[in-house]
Parts: sequence; C-alpha cells; structure tokens
Amino acid sequence: MSTQLTLVRHGRTIWHGENRYAGVSDVPLDETGQAQALALAAWARQQRFDALVSSPVPRALATAAPVAAALGLETEVVSDLREVDFGIAEGRTLAELRQTHPEVVRAFVADPVANPFPGAEPPAEAAERAVRALRDIAERHNGGSVLVVAHNTLLRLALCAWLGVPLARYRAVLPRLENAAATRLRVPAEPDRPPALLALNVPTSPAVTADEPVPIAGRTA
Repeated sequence: MSTQLTLVRHGRTIWHGENRYAGVSDVPLDETGQAQALALAAWARQQRFDALVSSPVPRALATAAPVAAALGLETEVVSDLREVDFGIAEGRTLAELRQTHPEVVRAFVADPVANPFPGAEPPAEAAERAVRALRDIAERHNGGSVLVVAHNTLLRLALCAWLGVPLARYRAVLPRLENAAATRLRVPAEPDRPPALLALNVPTSPAVTADEPVPIAGRTA
C-alpha cells in the first residue's frame, strides 16, 4: 500500500527574507513566517493527514506547532530532517561570499556537490540521511497521509536523490521551494521503487509568496 508524503518548507525567517544561508542556526520565524505557519494550519485542516513530522530545528517546529493544534496531532520530531550545515556560508548571502571567497563560490556554483562550502555537510551525505528518514516515515505510516515540515536545501537534495535527478543539478532543477509551499509524493510500499511526484511547490495560501505579512482569519499582521 502506498503512502502520501506532503513535504513543506518551514515559514520565512529574517535570514531567508534576506536570502542568507540558514542551516544549523536558530533563526526564528519573522512576521511573514508566522502568518505562513497559521495559514498552513488552516490549509491542512481542509486536507486529510494522519501524522505530522518535523525537523528538530526551531523554525520548523514553530511552523508545525499551529498545524499540530489545528489537526489535533502530536508532532513527531525526526533528527535527520534537520537542514544542511552550510559551513562558512552560514548567515551570509552568496553576494557577500563572492566578495570574500570568489573562488569558493565559483566552484560551488559549478558543482555544489563536488565543491560544497568549506566546513559544510557534504550534500550527498545530507541527501542520503534525508531519503532514509523519509523512507522510514513512509514505512511507519504505511497507507497513510503524512505532513512533513523541513527545509529548502535538504528537501531539494532528497527529491533529486529519490527521483533520480543528478544531485549536482539540484540548484538548477529545483531552484527554490517556497516557504510553507507543499510538495506531494506517493511512496510505493516496495522499497526499490521511486516515489511518484504528484505536486511541486504548491502555495498553501497567499502568505506563501508574499513579501509582507498577509492578514488571515482572526489575525492581523
């Protein structure tokens, strides 16, 4: 029996609004991110989810919290869904890194898997742990529908690895997952078969692509 996984990137933070690399750092949701989390909860209430799983990183947990309250579910925390550690890029933009480490950036852009930022987690290892975690979630909730809250780079790496897209192309093939947007996979019970991609980067509310907080039911930004 197949399992449906709905993969959602956490809500926006100040760093993400400025396009800064945020991997292991604890950066809280900004006002837009909080609106996105509440809107995601309202959207999830209209769907059918049997379980809710989250990365342990606080911004992901903060995104999952209103969903858990709306659905009456406990949030399962899975350590291997944490974001990639970006090493020297942590907290910085690519433009800033081009000023201080131009050769590093040139190599990274040419092949981010072969040339990760110094001190960063190897992308192939991150992809492996993410796919392993998602497979395990699907097995534990066989036949169900699961909402998974995680991170932009980790989910893109996992999608490429699991769907058979060359990992070195992840930035080109999947340039960005929007905050609080939904990507759906149908995972077959047979472990040797890849999942089916049912939907990619679908906004769950107008707050997903907004530059400013969007008022939603019962709340103003």
